[in-house]
Amino acid sequence: MANLLGATALAITDDLLSAPASASRLSMSAAAALIVLRADPGVSVTELGRRVGLTQSAAVRMVDGLERDALVERRRTIGNWTGVHPTAKGRRTAGQLLTSRTSQLTGVLDGLGDTEIRHLGTLLAKLLDGLYQASGSADRMCRLCDRAACTPDGVECPVGAADRAAARAAAEDEARTDRG
Repeated sequence: MANLLGATALAITDDLLSAPASASRLSMSAAAALIVLRADPGVSVTELGRRVGLTQSAAVRMVDGLERDALVERRRTIGNWTGVHPTAKGRRTAGQLLTSRTSQLTGVLDGLGDTEIRHLGTLLAKLLDGLYQASGSADRMCRLCDRAACTPDGVECPVGAADRAAARAAAEDEARTDRG
């Protein structure tokens, strides 16, 4: 079963890694950055790098390239804080990337019936919860997610639910420590 999961994951990953290249000329990190900024504009370069898995210096180079291509802009706010924001072109490109990603993933599901898709959804939610427990990084796990499509009709995102549960547990631990 693990081997089947590995082959499936690799095939899907290969398709998803080629999606940014076919939808634009962006690297995977730059594509992920635009998608992150579409959902959460104004994060710092450092935070953006953390979310897409880049070092500080690599994140600066990536943002410089995105800025040269008129996909993002840096905006100085309070004090020395500078946030990265997608431009209109950057938001359109992120939308195109998400459309390409969704199309590829929908194609993967085409061979399944409605009942099988529901069962797969339940299983994927369990797998995502376990993966979150191992990584503890919802931002990193969801860097290529279409946040608007993630939770249709009040369905809760399993990664978001695990992240909120972890935050509650940490707050409760801190409160117990403060009382003790």
